[in-house]
Amino acid sequence: MSAPNFSLAGKVIVQSGGSGLLGRALVSGLAASGATLVVASRDAAKLETHAAAERAAGRRVYAETVDIVDEASVHALRDRVLATHGRIDGFVFNAVARPMRKMGDDLAAWRASMETNATGFFAITRAMTDAIAKAGGGSVVNIASMQGMIGMNPWLYEGTTMGVPPDYFFHKGGMINLTRHLASHYGPQKVRVNVVSPGGIYNPAHPQAPAFLERYGKMTMLGRMAEASEVTGAVVFLLSDASTYITGTNLVVDGGYTAK
Repeated sequence: MSAPNFSLAGKVIVQSGGSGLLGRALVSGLAASGATLVVASRDAAKLETHAAAERAAGRRVYAETVDIVDEASVHALRDRVLATHGRIDGFVFNAVARPMRKMGDDLAAWRASMETNATGFFAITRAMTDAIAKAGGGSVVNIASMQGMIGMNPWLYEGTTMGVPPDYFFHKGGMINLTRHLASHYGPQKVRVNVVSPGGIYNPAHPQAPAFLERYGKMTMLGRMAEASEVTGAVVFLLSDASTYITGTNLVVDGGYTAK
């Protein structure tokens, strides 16, 4: 048997959100793996500088505009990608809005967060995954966070100005469980749906507080925060055909779903 190939050559991938630290790393990593990548956000001009640099290096990266809280905008993006590239083989959800800063914020901030991070997430993921299913199958990767799986650790943040707003824990936890539902729903249509839940990612441009970095390192096996490129490697694998060896299509749980 030949070794698994993590190449994305020949695949059309759509990525939502690409201007942040991890978003930029994902754009570079997916493009370097051979994908034709369409990266979209509300501000396409903000994405275009990076996209142009990737094209100058001989890669196929294109910036598009989308407002994920507007379903018509989501459908228009999907239709433009299909008209230009013929199909969609994969989707990465990496968009996030952070209007809430602290527990005592007005409820308007919570509502704004859910509009993007819950409703917007579902709208674009459903639209893109439907298109992937119609193309014969593929892969979806949602970017969540370990904060969707655990509670806050106040000790980490002592002596820093870093905030831990409650909405982030809520919508990342919801993303993880909705991914399970989507995997069950779309699995029979040959679409793999997975979620990556990174821990802290080191930002060399804006380093985290030394006290935070020291405490964080004591809590991890690596002894440090992750690099954005390390998270990107996991996403590339899950988008590649090699991941079919381990993700399959559906899990059958005793007392739950029945196998076909």
